Amino acid sequence: MTDLPTRSVDLKAVLSGSSPTVAKDDHSEGMSYLQSVPRRMVTLYLPLAIIVIVLLFPFYWMALTSVKPDEQLLDLDRYNPFWTWNPTFKHFHKLLFESYYPYWLWNTMYVAVCATVLSIIASVLAAYAIVRLRYKGANLVGGLIFLAYLVPPSILFIPLATVVFQYGLFDSPLALILTYPTILIPFSTWLLMGYFKTIPFELEECALIDGASRWQILVKIVLPLAIPGLISAFIFCFTLCWNEFIYALTFLQSTSNKTVPVAIVNEFVDGDIYRWGSLMAGALAGSLPLVILYAFFVEHYVSAMTGAVKE
Repeated sequence: MTDLPTRSVDLKAVLSGSSPTVAKDDHSEGMSYLQSVPRRMVTLYLPLAIIVIVLLFPFYWMALTSVKPDEQLLDLDRYNPFWTWNPTFKHFHKLLFESYYPYWLWNTMYVAVCATVLSIIASVLAAYAIVRLRYKGANLVGGLIFLAYLVPPSILFIPLATVVFQYGLFDSPLALILTYPTILIPFSTWLLMGYFKTIPFELEECALIDGASRWQILVKIVLPLAIPGLISAFIFCFTLCWNEFIYALTFLQSTSNKTVPVAIVNEFVDGDIYRWGSLMAGALAGSLPLVILYAFFVEHYVSAMTGAVKE
């Protein structure tokens, strides 16, 4: 049965015997949408636009500087600093074909992937042991591991340089692969500890009753449920390895063995002369892998940071 539209009737007029008047519907609630649009512009869209501009402007400036001719890089009075009508790819050609940039990019990728994989394996084992294996002092161990993350790398690289030199690893990518986990494992362990706590312990109890071992529980139950957390830890470790500067500057000396952050600063700066076109081209090309990585896995990264488990 179709509901008929209801209208409010003047009750006073009905009781007095006069003809009732139908009250007009109040449309003020519907008109509130028009009033909320300016408010939404001020409270949502305007701050969001400012944040986007602030975050994307460095990438725009890098891209613009990398395609500007040399005469337009420093003469800001004659040329527009925020645009160019004569773009050139000379800086990218010099970067890719007249320098060791492909080797630097490969070294950075090789070091970042290897150090990240080693750190994730160690962090998974440490986090699971602290969270699930019940022993005295587990919480204290977890706190001490996280406190190790607070030690700045600028203090550790001096004693680590002595160790690297004594083991004959100086000027080798292996030196970075073995030293980067010292700054990656503490935070990754702390992150995975928080994520493992969100996984119901009853699942592991059922597996133990069925005769599964701890290793089978970790591989077949915990890790599949913790994929967002693993992806988050991987992105964090990979980003930190990719952008690390102090250890790479200290442990690597040969031009062909350097990583991108150190190489573009050392090779494209001659005293007080900065080759801004090549510098920005190298920085832009070096940031693209991280942009692609975040674009594909940003949802898993956010869900792991909030400690959510998708059912």
